[in-house]
Amino acid sequence: MKKNNVHFVVKQKSKNGRTFAKAKTQAVALSKAMYNSGRLASLGTSHSYEASLRLAAEWLKRNGRGSLVELTPKAAKQYLNERAALVGQKTLDRDRQALQAVLRATGRFSEKNRLPVIKAVKQQVLVSRNYTAEQWSLVIEHQTPRNALSTELAAAAGLRAHELFTLRPVEEQPMSDRPADPVKFRPGIRYTVIGKGGLIREVSIPNSLAARLEAHRLDEAVIRIDRKIHYTSHYDIGAGQAWSQSFTAASKAALDFSNGGHGLRHAYAQERHRELQVLLGDRDRAKQVVSQEVGHFRPEITDTYLR
Repeated sequence: MKKNNVHFVVKQKSKNGRTFAKAKTQAVALSKAMYNSGRLASLGTSHSYEASLRLAAEWLKRNGRGSLVELTPKAAKQYLNERAALVGQKTLDRDRQALQAVLRATGRFSEKNRLPVIKAVKQQVLVSRNYTAEQWSLVIEHQTPRNALSTELAAAAGLRAHELFTLRPVEEQPMSDRPADPVKFRPGIRYTVIGKGGLIREVSIPNSLAARLEAHRLDEAVIRIDRKIHYTSHYDIGAGQAWSQSFTAASKAALDFSNGGHGLRHAYAQERHRELQVLLGDRDRAKQVVSQEVGHFRPEITDTYLR
């Protein structure tokens, strides 16, 4: 998809006579413009960047640096250095990616230019979010059959909550062109889901579980809205925020704690990594395969799941 530069005007009264839109208005307009111009691959990324851009716009105004469309690489670096003392690494990285996208959209960066990665001063507490098979089996006993099926699917294929909306047989929704190791996936029926950044990735669902999923196939696809994003769903199963909330409540009822539905992705990644290390005798290649299966763009992201 061709990426075009973004052009729009933002206005709001200011003390020095210049006019800019409110920070929130700037953030919404710019993130939407970048999505519409093909610079952001998914609507989810656009919504994610809005919070980062709103805070950056407020900082620019306080410091007399103008609007978001006037952002310079120097100002972006200064802002990120200040943010590094206030937020964790994940938030700081999202802020950097959002500002980098703005600089490219406004022509102040080429597509190859990148803002430097800055380390957050704030220490993150890194703990495993893993569930054992025994634990999530207890959780589904406290869910409705519809949500329990989604929990089994998420555990079996390492799915994100919103990806449950997008499940389709691979012949109906071909996967994106991505690297695929020959040992990728356990035996099962191949489906695809739409993940972060619009990546369509292949997943494998055990035969018996796939048969139960097909029993919930809708005669006609329906549009479901979750966190302002429209999804086309072909199955009547739990997904998105509603499923996540169901899982959290059921986990607390069954186990007296919750690591959230995302913990099932951690569980899948850790279990598959152990299997693949035994099969391949190569820890790094095992991580590479797991990375491909869960849809990470960079294998090092998978380290978070394996701790």
